[in-house]
Amino acid sequence: MNGEELIRADLEARLGFGVKAVDAIPEGHSGFTYLVTAERGNYVLRIPPPGTRIAGPADVVRQGNIMSALHDAGLPTPAIRMMSSDPVIDGRPFILMERVDGTRIEQAAKSEKAVDIATSAVEVLKQLHALPLDKTGIGDEDPVGLPAEMMRWGMLMQRAPEELTMRAGELGGRLAANVPAERAPTLVHGDYHYGNMLFHGHDVAAVLDWEIAEIGQPLLDLGCLCIIAIRRKYQGAPNPGGAIDVSMQQLYDLYGVDAEEMRWYAAMSLYKYASIFGYNLMLHRKGRRPDPMYEGLTDTIVGMIDEGIGLL
Repeated sequence: MNGEELIRADLEARLGFGVKAVDAIPEGHSGFTYLVTAERGNYVLRIPPPGTRIAGPADVVRQGNIMSALHDAGLPTPAIRMMSSDPVIDGRPFILMERVDGTRIEQAAKSEKAVDIATSAVEVLKQLHALPLDKTGIGDEDPVGLPAEMMRWGMLMQRAPEELTMRAGELGGRLAANVPAERAPTLVHGDYHYGNMLFHGHDVAAVLDWEIAEIGQPLLDLGCLCIIAIRRKYQGAPNPGGAIDVSMQQLYDLYGVDAEEMRWYAAMSLYKYASIFGYNLMLHRKGRRPDPMYEGLTDTIVGMIDEGIGLL
């Protein structure tokens, strides 16, 4: 049996009914999400990479706990059909979600007004941030403060190609010297952009991909949406987050936050995504996680670091 055949057989044993097909989802860049067509419904399966320590982004059951809690609270996340921390699907833990009927941002952007899409995304974000911590699925975790947030992405930045991150130290220094006062901690998605959503018309039907969620500072998520506005400058570069034409100021107004307070968070998000793209580019070049998309982001990485310095 190949990998997908093993997954199908293990799923059938857990579900107790037939699984017709297991197909890797082509969108995205995780590589371990599958569409499952079964006799009694259609699902989405997530499993960690083989041989990976089950922690951080690889902890799929933690993601399942978050989505299950949010779904119970009436927020747009998939219903969880089944999950297990035991190594039972091809020797790995798993979560099996109900498949959400929705369109990706690429399709939604063709038929819907950009500001309507952004309005729905920000409204859902405000609901996520208003949720009591004990309703988030991870409310017992310690909040992550802004210094720890900076350190996390700074460590990743150090592993990115040095020729692209020459000014990253300057941006990191400016961020460290201007840390804003923290708000009350909330659930933070951590990668909140249109590419991690599905839509019904312009309305958000589901928020997906909770790998780096945490209890932390809410404006970090609004900063993620700001990056989409900034990345429109880099014409021709890949932008799976959804390059809809909504300005940063429009996003601030929709959320109800002052532009001056958001300046640091926008710069922090530029630093964060430059580090993520740079790290993934390093993995691609070393053959550890091949994905040629990241070769198209070299100018974006440099430009984001410069843009962050300019904001501060």
